[in-house]
Amino acid sequence: MSYQVFARKYRPRTFDDILGQDHVVRTLKNAIAQNRLAHAYLFVGPRGTGKTTTARILAKALNCPGGPKADFNPDDTICQEIAEGRSLDVLEIDGASNNGVEEVRQLRETVRYAPSSGQFKIYYIDEVHMLTNSAFNALLKTLEEPPEHVKFIFATTEPHKILATILSRCQRFDLRPIPAEIISKHLLYIASNEGVKLEETAAWAIAKGADGGMRDAQSMLDQLVAFCGETITEANVLDVFGFTSRETVAALATALLEKDSARALGIVQREADAGRELSQLLGELIGGLRAILVARIDPTASGEGIPEELWQALVQTASAHPPDRLLAVIDGFAETEGRMRWATNKRMHFELGLIKAVQTLGEVRINDLIKVLAGVADQMPAAPPAPVSPPDRQAPAPPDSAPEPAPAPEPEPPAEKKTAPVAVRSFDDLDASFDALEASAPEAPPEPEPAPVPEANTAPWEETPATPAESATPAADEFYKDPLIQKALEIFEAKLR
Repeated sequence: MSYQVFARKYRPRTFDDILGQDHVVRTLKNAIAQNRLAHAYLFVGPRGTGKTTTARILAKALNCPGGPKADFNPDDTICQEIAEGRSLDVLEIDGASNNGVEEVRQLRETVRYAPSSGQFKIYYIDEVHMLTNSAFNALLKTLEEPPEHVKFIFATTEPHKILATILSRCQRFDLRPIPAEIISKHLLYIASNEGVKLEETAAWAIAKGADGGMRDAQSMLDQLVAFCGETITEANVLDVFGFTSRETVAALATALLEKDSARALGIVQREADAGRELSQLLGELIGGLRAILVARIDPTASGEGIPEELWQALVQTASAHPPDRLLAVIDGFAETEGRMRWATNKRMHFELGLIKAVQTLGEVRINDLIKVLAGVADQMPAAPPAPVSPPDRQAPAPPDSAPEPAPAPEPEPPAEKKTAPVAVRSFDDLDASFDALEASAPEAPPEPEPAPVPEANTAPWEETPATPAESATPAADEFYKDPLIQKALEIFEAKLR
């Protein structure tokens, strides 16, 4: 007997063998038990998630001896014929090569014939989105009112290409990507049956690289057995498929959060020289940052497969950055990932994205400045109220002998404290600079008492011309002469325009 690959040898045979699709299995089993069978089903999902396998198991449950029943025997003759594609009552049609109107017309001619051995005549159309609009329209009437002995099962990876009139006539089941934990456990089970020693870290690396597809993971394991023999390590997986280890992802994320650009660029250079796929490394880094961001909200969240000791240190390092900065870094890396997808020099874009991310973590934004200013303003003591001079009760002088008003004494300028400017490089430096600003600010001098202004000897119809001193408005100049404003201008090296 010829060799059979793992994807075919370990294909699920019953509903209980289907992994990671509990919501679909439960619905189909209940529908069979309650005799609530629809005439058309649509299975939607990414590649390798079990669309064709689920359709064949459903066909076995419908046409098994004594069926329909969910707990059928997969070793029955009819079930074996369906599994091998030899059943006359279960017709598997490729939608890519039979997508015209003529093929649909032939299908409409054959639906009238009764099944030969089972209870139903089942038509399974894979990649149904490849049918033309004319073929879909030719199928509408038959799909809406098929004979009682006919069942339709469709499968597709692109449901948005199917006409809405077709979708409304089917029961849709969305098959989800299979979690990495389930894939890694199944790979370990296959390896134990085949007599292959597969490390758990290697199984996890394969599961992460399969991206939710069980068939992809089984094909990768098949290739690794041919390459490595009876022992497969994580290093073998990384070398064969160019994946990145979890330790490398954790080290790169740590260097980024510590704002160590040189170390982060060194890791990227090392991975590029080793032939690793930089796009996959960036995707792993984004996944790690996303896990850190979720952990800031939910401390019980998992670490995306990163070892526990590395994960705790990574979360501790990330606690120095607010969540909005982590979100900004993830957004920047998402843009970098889009540019890398079509760029020839992926390493350059990756390095530029890392440098921008470090700058994003260290920059001071205007909202941070406003928060610090608000905190300083709340801690400053309130200014004492200005004293009110009692009214002058002396008799007014005669108009001819009105004395000139005495000029108000000018207050002596307060002695300015000499403080060295503080370099603002982080939030701690910003807080320290405002503490120094508040400590070095002199107390406001008391306002002088206003001098009494005598009545002028002018006629009511005459207007007294305003002197230049009275017409000037020193409010703006006095604002910038405030010691706090002057000190802030000195610290931030600002200039007035």
